[in-house]
Order: sequence, then C-alpha cells, then structure tokens
Amino acid sequence: MTEVRIATRRSPLALHQAESVRDRLAAVGVASRLVTFETVGDQRHDVPLASMGGQGVFAGEIQRAVLAGEADVAVHSAKDLPSVVPAGLTLACVSERRDPADALVGRSLAGLGPGATVATGSPRRRALLLERRPDLHVVGLRGNMSTRLAAVGRDGVDAIVAAVAALERLGATDLVAQRLDPAWFVPQVGQGALAIEARDGDDETAGLLSSLNDRDAFVAVSAERAFLAELGTGCSIPAGAFAEVRDGRVRISGVMIGVDGATSVRASREGLDPVEVGAALAAHLRDERHGADLPGWER
Repeated sequence: MTEVRIATRRSPLALHQAESVRDRLAAVGVASRLVTFETVGDQRHDVPLASMGGQGVFAGEIQRAVLAGEADVAVHSAKDLPSVVPAGLTLACVSERRDPADALVGRSLAGLGPGATVATGSPRRRALLLERRPDLHVVGLRGNMSTRLAAVGRDGVDAIVAAVAALERLGATDLVAQRLDPAWFVPQVGQGALAIEARDGDDETAGLLSSLNDRDAFVAVSAERAFLAELGTGCSIPAGAFAEVRDGRVRISGVMIGVDGATSVRASREGLDPVEVGAALAAHLRDERHGADLPGWER
C-alpha cells in the first residue's frame, strides 16, 4: 500500500480530526491523503437529526466509500457512529479521547436567568438541562460548529451546548462559560473520542493503524457502544453513558431520562469485559429501573 486513503466529512471539525489521523500516520512513516464527502447530515440543517435517522446521517456516506473501495479508512467522531457497525467494516481503532464533557457557551447555568433560552439539537442535552433547570426555554439547533457558536446572542439565544472536545480541537475553549460535570450531565456515547473504521479482513490497513490505537479509550468506547446497542437507540432518545478504565477494569455510568427532564434513572457497573458491562448496565436501567417507562421511551 503506497498510501492510506482517509474518508472524512467536509466540515471544519471533521477535517481537523482526519488531519490529526493523517499527521499521526505520517509520524510513523505512513503516507495518507484525505478523501472528503458531504453527508446527508451536513446538507440538511433544517431537519432534526432524529427525523433523518439519527447518528447514521453523518457516518453512512463515508462508510459506504470504504466498502466501495473509494477509501481505506473512515474517521468519525465516535459519538456520530451508530452502535452497530455495517457488515464488511470493523472498528479498527480509537485513536484518542479528549475531554468527554459538554459545556455551555454564552452563559453558565448560574448566569442564565429564569426562562433563558438555550439552543441544542440533542434530546439528551435538552432533557439533562431541563432536569436541572426546568424553567429554561430549550430550542433546537443544527449546523456545523461555527454555525452553532454563531447562534449565541442571536434570536434571543442566551447559550448553546457544545462538546468540550470539539471546542478543544478547534482552539475555542476560551468560549466555555461552564464545563458541565459528566457525573450529572452524562455525555453522549463515544463523545470526545475519534473512531477509525476499516474494511473487515484488511489486515494490511489494520496493521498500519495499530500504532494509533489507545487501548483504554478503545475499551471505554466499546463499553459505551454496547450500552447504546442494548438500548437499541442513537441520539434520538435521551440517554448517555461514560466509561473509564482503571487497573484493568472498566467502570461505566449511564442515564436514561424522560424527554421532559422531569424523571430519570441512573446507575453504574464495573467489570472486565466492556461489552458485557455496557450491555448489562443498559438492561438494568431499562428493565429493573423501569427506564423504558419514562416519557418518550417505548418498549
């Protein structure tokens, strides 16, 4: 292989992420180039993600490019990757994980007055905000990071919610008004991590990517994705999970929350097998803690 072709979305953040993978490959002597695509999610900013199929609207085109041989690997924000990998692809590595937390941009929670307007396109973020501040007026928001950041101060929007990792990668952490503690504002599955897919059976490419893999990040993201897969949902229903690896064991905390933010169930699990631990936590919240009965959830 003379070079690795890296499939990526064309948004500034996605390009930054793919370029970081290209640079890390170059550091170990592997040549690569970017192959860019505009996804359905990038094209339609006027439609909520849940109405277009959730996370897959950002991943589908670049996954198909790898399957068709137009590229060798696909780089994703792990939070945009559906919990089930399409046949013919494999999650080859998780190359890094930055701060998984969300943040308020514009004003902190304490700085938001009664009835203040916060914009977010995420049902999870909306529900978690309303859980802590039911007085807030939460409105929808779509677009790339630049578009979302520009919404602050326009049309009555007092603040938006953004991923800290995205702001870090764009050099915009000075805009953070408040980092929202993941202990209560539980992140989206995979948030802050970069996931790289390759064709199943492409051992040459897998070998080239092996030096990029962060084992602990891979294990943690695997536990979170197992949590999401057990629930059978993506970003369309309010749920979140965050896992960490300590002393060889994976510990995962998760939340299921009603769409109105009024009720939620939370728990944690710990063990050696990330897939078993993540799936067990989801089943516990859904069945034993009756998360499936929360507003907006359906059995």
